[in-house]
Amino acid sequence: MKEPPVAPAAAAVVPVEVVEATPSESYGDRQRHHNEGHGRRLTAAFEALEAFPVLVESRNRVMRLFEAGDPATADVVAAVEADVALAVAVMRLANRVEGRTRGHVESAVKAVEVLSPRTVHAIASRARTFDFFEHTAVWQGIPERFRLHAVATQRAADRIARELNYESRDRLMVTSLLHDVGKLVLVHAYPGYPRQVHGEARTPEERIQRERRELGVDHALVGGVLARRWGMPTSIASVIERHHAEDCDGEAAVVRLADMLAHYALGGSVAPPELLAVARIVGMKPQELRSVMYDLPLPTSGGRPRQIDPCPMSTREVEVLRRLAKGMVYKQIAGELGLSTSTVRTHLHNVYGKLGAMDRAQAVLIATERGWI
Repeated sequence: MKEPPVAPAAAAVVPVEVVEATPSESYGDRQRHHNEGHGRRLTAAFEALEAFPVLVESRNRVMRLFEAGDPATADVVAAVEADVALAVAVMRLANRVEGRTRGHVESAVKAVEVLSPRTVHAIASRARTFDFFEHTAVWQGIPERFRLHAVATQRAADRIARELNYESRDRLMVTSLLHDVGKLVLVHAYPGYPRQVHGEARTPEERIQRERRELGVDHALVGGVLARRWGMPTSIASVIERHHAEDCDGEAAVVRLADMLAHYALGGSVAPPELLAVARIVGMKPQELRSVMYDLPLPTSGGRPRQIDPCPMSTREVEVLRRLAKGMVYKQIAGELGLSTSTVRTHLHNVYGKLGAMDRAQAVLIATERGWI
C-alpha cells in the first residue's frame, strides 16, 4: 500500500503521551499515565473513523444500479465489496438488525439479504464521500490509496480461494477488504505514521515489527479491536487481528498471504521465503503460488463464480454433481464418496429436478454459472 502523506517534521511520532514524573511519582504511576495516554489516542482515532468517507465513484455506481429499477443482488454485493467505507457501513448496520442474525452477519452477501438492496441504496445516498481530485484537509489522498491496497488484497484472496476451493469465500471478501483498517486508526493516533514509524522497513513483516517496537501495538491488533467496536462477528474481527500473528493459520493466513501478494502485484517488496512459508501454511504448493502470482496483474477471467443465489441442492448432491462435472462415472463417484451407484443415480435425479435440467451437461452448466460447484 502506498504510504499516506507524512505530517510536517514538527509532528514527530510520539508513541504515547509523555508525562513528566514528579519526584514522588512511582514507576507504577508513570506506567499508568503511559497506558492512559496511549488509550486516549486510540479512542480518539476510533471515533474519527466514524467519518471515513466512501469514494464518490463507489457511491455513484450504487446509484446507477438503481436507475433502471431493482438491480441484481450480485451487482449490489459487488458494489458494496468494492469500497471499504461502504462495506463497513453495510456490515455494521446488518449486524445491528434485531433477530437471530444480529452480530452474526459475516459477508456482504448476507448483509444485503438482511438489509435489502434498497437499504444499501439509502446508505450510499447519505454517505460522506471523498473525491480523489478534490483537496480535503482531513483525509487528503488516504481513502483512495487505502482502497487500492484493500481491493488488491481482496482480489488476491479470492484468487487464492479459487485455487484452494476455499469454502468461506464470501466472508473472505470482507476480511481481506478490511484487513488493514487498523492502519487508518494509527494514521489518526500518531502524526508520523506510517513513514516515521516504519523507517527503512521494506516488507510487510519488517513494518509490523517496527510498529510493535515503536508503538507497542500493531495495525492488525488495533484493527481487530475496531472491528469488535463496530459489532462485527468474532469470525471477522479475529482474522483481522491475527493476520500478522506468528502462529496465524486458517483464514488469517489466507489474508496474510493475500496481503503479501497485493504488495507484490502493486510493485512493493516482499520476502520470497516468507511468501513460501505462508503459502505452506494455507496448503498451497510452490507451483500453485507461481500460478496465482502470474495471474494477479492480469484482468480477472475464468475461475468459479461466487454463489450469490441460495443453492437448492443438498451438500451431498453438490458433492456428486461436482464429481460428475470432472468427468467421473457413477461407479467412480460412488467409490470416492462411499455410496452405492443407485444412490448416486438418485442424487443426480434429484439434482436435475431442482435445477430444471434435462441432462447432466445442462445441470453442470447451470450449477457452474451460478457458482454452486
